Amino acid sequence: MTIYDLKPAFLNLLRPFAARLVEKGLTANHVTLAALLLSLAQASLVALTHGAPWSLWLMPLTLFLRMALNAVDGIMAKEFGQKSDLGGYLNELCDILSDAALYLAMAFVPGVSLWSVGLFTFAAVVSEYAGVLAWAIGGGRRYDGPFGKSDRAFFLGLVALLAATGIAGGAVLSALFFAGALLEIPTTLNRVRGGLR
Repeated sequence: MTIYDLKPAFLNLLRPFAARLVEKGLTANHVTLAALLLSLAQASLVALTHGAPWSLWLMPLTLFLRMALNAVDGIMAKEFGQKSDLGGYLNELCDILSDAALYLAMAFVPGVSLWSVGLFTFAAVVSEYAGVLAWAIGGGRRYDGPFGKSDRAFFLGLVALLAATGIAGGAVLSALFFAGALLEIPTTLNRVRGGLR
């Protein structure tokens, strides 16, 4: 059970919004790129302010909006006939770039180990790559947990709030990132097993 399992209910709430965007002439690819720009803007704020509390308070909101945009572009692609090969590439590449930017920005928070954030980012990219590789062997995209994209978004939002409030210092935050990297090991293995099945 992961946060990703809540996606069907989330999609039901967003369908009317997706329909309005289509009526206005926007495409799924526009929404995908908007989610990337939002993530890069948030990452830049955290990095340029060296983890100023106000920039970290914005992180959970940005993560929620990005998850909503990711769901909306999927609805537009699948349910409004906007699915394309370019969209498939954009969806996966923009997700990885967004994740990497948001994760690596946390290395600018005072006291947070670059190694812990770097390892967490690397492990996350590997797990997502494992999910995509299922397509290469004729299967479907794998989203197995226990630490998928939605779970990492919740984790990152929590870490940002702990840093913004001063509840946790750099050593604790670094330990959390190391723990998150470890959780990506069973996630990657589950995706490989699922793809092979």
